[in-house]
Amino acid sequence: MERIHGGDIYRNQVSVDFSVNVNPFGIPEAVKDALHSAVEYCGRYPDIAGERLKKAVSGMLEVPEEYLLFGNGASELLMACAHGIRPERTVVPVPSFYGYEHAAGAIGKETVYFKMREENGFRPGEDLFPVLTQGTGLLFLANPGNPSGTVIGREYMRRLLSHCRDKGICVVLDECFIEFCEGNPSMIDEIEDYENLLIVRAFTKIFAIPGVRIGYLVCSNRHLLSKAAGQLPEWNLSVFAQEAGCVCAAQKGLIDRTAEYVADERRFLADGLRKSGICVVSGEADFLLVYSKEDLYGKLLEKGVLVRDCENFRGLSKGFYRIAVKNRKENEMLLNTIGEITWKD
Repeated sequence: MERIHGGDIYRNQVSVDFSVNVNPFGIPEAVKDALHSAVEYCGRYPDIAGERLKKAVSGMLEVPEEYLLFGNGASELLMACAHGIRPERTVVPVPSFYGYEHAAGAIGKETVYFKMREENGFRPGEDLFPVLTQGTGLLFLANPGNPSGTVIGREYMRRLLSHCRDKGICVVLDECFIEFCEGNPSMIDEIEDYENLLIVRAFTKIFAIPGVRIGYLVCSNRHLLSKAAGQLPEWNLSVFAQEAGCVCAAQKGLIDRTAEYVADERRFLADGLRKSGICVVSGEADFLLVYSKEDLYGKLLEKGVLVRDCENFRGLSKGFYRIAVKNRKENEMLLNTIGEITWKD
C-alpha cells in the first residue's frame, strides 16, 4: 500500500492545511522559547539518558520514571515495539494509522487485518476476540481511532487487555490523540494492571510540534520495555526535542483548555458539514472522518485547502476524508468553501 500521510504541503499549493490534526491553539510560547534556547546546546551531544525529560514526564503522568521510554516521534516507538517483540503473528484492526502496518510489515512475519465495522463507528467489537488467538504475538490498536476519531470504552478495553494477557499477546495502544478527548479515557492510570500493555503517546499533536519529533512509551513490564529500548539508536532525541519536552510536560492547563475548546469546535464543524450534505462519523478527537460523493480533496485543493483523502486507508473506500478541527475562523472558512463546492452546480 502506498505510504501517504497528511501534511503534504511540500508537493501541493496549500494556504490552509486541514490534513494534519494538531492543537488549534498552536505551539505554546513557552515551548517556542525552549526551542530557541536549545540552539545554545547544539555544540554538545544531547543527554543520552534524557534524565530531565524523564523526570518531567514522570511527574506529568504520575508514573515511575522506569516505566518510560522516549523516541523520535511515536512512529519510531511503534517500530521499536514490533522489532523488540518480533511476533510471529500481528493483528492490525483497520482502518487505522498506516504506521502499524508499516511496523508489522518490517519484521517480515504474518500480519492479519481485522476490518472494523462502519456501523460501530469503526470501533473494535466482540468479533475481534476470536481473531486474537494463541499464536498471535502483538495487537496494534488506537484510542481514539485514527482516522475515525471514535473512543473505545474503558470496560471493553479492560476485557480486551485481559483476553490478550491470557493468550500471551502484547498490546501496543496508541493514545497520541487522547488529550483531545473529554473525560480522560486513557489507560495510563491502569498501566500496572496489565503487564502486556505498551502505551504510545507523543507531544506532536497536543502541542502542535510535529517537526520536533518526540514521543514516549509507557509500560510497567521492564522486560518488554528493555526489548523495545534495544531497537532504538543512541542519542535518538535531539537537544531541541528534550528541551521542548521538558516544557511541554508542565503545560497541563493548556491540555485541559484544549479538550474543551476542541469539543465545541468539533460540534460546530460537524453540524456545518452535515448541513452541507456530508456524512460525519461521530468521533471525539481533534478531527472528523467524513464521507462525501463530491471529490472534496481535489475541489478543495484547487482552492488551496488540504484535507486528508482516506481512500488509501486499508478498510475504507473512495469518498472518505479526514478533516482536522481548527479554530473558529478557519472552520468557518472551510464550511464556506465546501458550501461553494457542493452547491455551485
